[in-house]
Amino acid sequence: MLTFLNGLDKDLRKALLIQLRNLWTHTSTAIEGNTLTLGETAFVLQEGLTISGKPLKDHEEVVGHARAIDLIYDCLQEGREFTKADLFALHKAVQTEVVVDVYKPVGGWKKEPNSTAGVIDGKQVIFEYGRPADIHRLMENWFELYRELGQDIKPGDTQQALTAYVQLHISFVRIHPFWDGNGRLARLVANIPVLKAGLPPIIIPREQRKAYIDALSAYYFAVGQIRAGDELLSEPDKLQPFATFCRQAWQASMALVDEARKKQQARQE
Repeated sequence: MLTFLNGLDKDLRKALLIQLRNLWTHTSTAIEGNTLTLGETAFVLQEGLTISGKPLKDHEEVVGHARAIDLIYDCLQEGREFTKADLFALHKAVQTEVVVDVYKPVGGWKKEPNSTAGVIDGKQVIFEYGRPADIHRLMENWFELYRELGQDIKPGDTQQALTAYVQLHISFVRIHPFWDGNGRLARLVANIPVLKAGLPPIIIPREQRKAYIDALSAYYFAVGQIRAGDELLSEPDKLQPFATFCRQAWQASMALVDEARKKQQARQE
């Protein structure tokens, strides 16, 4: 499936996958508050050692996220359909915090409502995510959308891959099916069609955290809380700002692929 690796020597393929894993893991966990730098993330994943003065939780988060990436690659390489069980396995991987609370299940749908605060046009607002009672039905609809977007994905079609990423990402976060870890999971699972298209993952830059959150918030404010029976992608015309943001963010992983190809070309000259 990972055809962006085609034509590269074995060592360059391995190095590129490591670079993508490190960047993807660092940025996605940093957006959620992880304090490890890109260099520290790479060191922890490569050497299996801890960084002095940094919280154990931060180390566990990056290891868990890297494990989740491996689970996605395994699913793709085995050529099997991504299922609810796979999603629950990803949640267990990224949700490393040990919480003994029946209302905070790991690898299971949320039991309590969740929301977040935001600022729209200078006004503070509260965004409410999908209600716990609606999650089962909403996620059935989300998996239907996933299958619809992924079944006819064309190799190398960047526009189709971007559309799939945007729609899966924004609808997943709007539902917010888990008590925690929803952002990291959205940035993982929305990339499955991208990888199926043979393209490198879309990686949201840590430095663009505010722009990322603002783009999501603007859409959620426009469409409101989702309920069972609602369309997952209400007012699709309002997705464009987020799509534009994601297209720009994609350049980071594309640049890594280009650099690997330049090295390959230099070897052949």
